[in-house]
Amino acid sequence: MKKHLLGFILVTMAGHAGAETSLTIYNQNFGVVRDVVPLDLQQGVNQVRFADTTAHLEPDSVILRDPKTGVKLNLLEQNYRADPISSGLLLSLNEGKEIEFFVREPNKPDRIVKGKVIRSGYVPHDQNAMRRYGNQYYQSQMVMAQGTAQPVIEVEGKLQFSLPGEPRFPTLADDTILKPTLDWRIHADQAAKLEAELCYLTGGMSWEADYNVVSPEKGDQVDVIGWVTIDNQSGKTFKDARLQLIAGDVAKLQAEGSRNYGMNDGAEMAAFANSRPQVTEKAFDEFHLYSLPLPSTLHDRETKQIEFVRAAGVKSQRLYIYDGVQMDQNRYRGSRMENIRNDESYGTQSNPKVWVMREIKNENANHLGLPLPKGKVRFYRQDSDGRLQFVGEDMIDHTARDETLRLYTGNAFDLVGERKRTNFKSDNNNHWVDETFEIKVRNRKQDEAVEIRVVEHLYRWTNWEIRDPSNTHLKTDAQTIEFRIPLKVGEEKIITYTVHYSW
Repeated sequence: MKKHLLGFILVTMAGHAGAETSLTIYNQNFGVVRDVVPLDLQQGVNQVRFADTTAHLEPDSVILRDPKTGVKLNLLEQNYRADPISSGLLLSLNEGKEIEFFVREPNKPDRIVKGKVIRSGYVPHDQNAMRRYGNQYYQSQMVMAQGTAQPVIEVEGKLQFSLPGEPRFPTLADDTILKPTLDWRIHADQAAKLEAELCYLTGGMSWEADYNVVSPEKGDQVDVIGWVTIDNQSGKTFKDARLQLIAGDVAKLQAEGSRNYGMNDGAEMAAFANSRPQVTEKAFDEFHLYSLPLPSTLHDRETKQIEFVRAAGVKSQRLYIYDGVQMDQNRYRGSRMENIRNDESYGTQSNPKVWVMREIKNENANHLGLPLPKGKVRFYRQDSDGRLQFVGEDMIDHTARDETLRLYTGNAFDLVGERKRTNFKSDNNNHWVDETFEIKVRNRKQDEAVEIRVVEHLYRWTNWEIRDPSNTHLKTDAQTIEFRIPLKVGEEKIITYTVHYSW
């Protein structure tokens, strides 16, 4: 029978020169961490401690491997401890014991008081319990624990619900951790010295894209600047790490059943040969991978911003949309089409606002043409004094190249719409409804002619026919038409039409 040796290795990244950490951060509040772990293994069973993980590591996602030499690492056991040493934790470890308290009071000499810790009041924040059982369940457990969160100390035979002073603790035990730690029992067939790769999923990391669109005083040719904002709340500082970002809707299971998390094992770093460091992008699986050109230090609780796109001379089109129907969503929530068809008052409320929209073609010919991650888009326009003024913002979803962005930036001050129904006839026996509308649009601008796109929704039934329209119209989908109405300065125009429904 072969005799196995038991060795112990304490691994800290700070003492390992040349170790490279890399991160892939997802815009769904999690990331993939890849670290280098130097191992000096004896033949047999080795006890290894890695004391440089995040505080939100998912233990069952850990992968430890040796991709370079091919040494097989057999993990017999893994323990993750994410409750680093603190005053509250030490109080809990000394429950039932007597410790010293340092008391400092005004106009009195400092003194030492001995007290027995009856109850510490310590409530650990268990990230893995929250992940496994769901936030709602975990929060309910925390609320229940709050009732016992007040410490109870016995001093001179009497109980008090507060600390009598600053606690003084005995020497730390050998197994006390100062920061989140992984403990492994690794079996090695033979002695080996290697640099293993550690890969794991962690919460507490996120990124988002933000875009600033700047317009000149006149015209709609704009400059686009895109920023990546990275937020590290993982409990760990990453020194000189290679950073990558995944954009897309990646499926990742959660305890509460939502599907807005994602995971992936990450990808190898691309080579950066450009003389001017830039963020590079490439398709990866069904998503897009953005790689930052230079290593970067990402401190815990730090928000870092990096420019990832800059484009000048981008053509945009300003659109004015009048969608005149104003619905009471609460009243009609869950209504069937048959009920809407027979409800004479449906769709008769009017909205006077004309929307201002911006369309930007995301293509190479328009100085863009790259996949744009979802994020907030802010619009600025330069005034006559050269100052930039904020003129609206909207959100975009993940947008592929060669697609068109359409963004709402607000309501036009000097454009007005008015919509009313002028006639309604129905014959349920013969299965038809006729409905007639009159729509007015006015241009109150002092120096600019405009075109307003009047959108009408044919909501009563799927079979319809437009009769006696005052203007030509476009069918934009199965139940929507659009009138494009040019207006001179100070001009008002009236659009009328009748829609005939049959079933």
